[in-house]
Amino acid sequence: MDDSERLCAYDAFAEDVRREHAEIEAKMDELKAAGKVKSATYRQLFAARITLKDIERRLREHGL
Repeated sequence: MDDSERLCAYDAFAEDVRREHAEIEAKMDELKAAGKVKSATYRQLFAARITLKDIERRLREHGL
């Protein structure tokens, strides 16, 4: 894999992280509107959101 392919792969990874983060936010909003903030699903999404936010922060720090 050459440098341009690696950069494309990192860009695709960054886009996937941001897309998944947005999807999780939307699902959490739906559960919150339904009053299900104490459900197992909401808590799992919360943990995933924290992880994705950290990955997203690191990507931004590196200009991706």
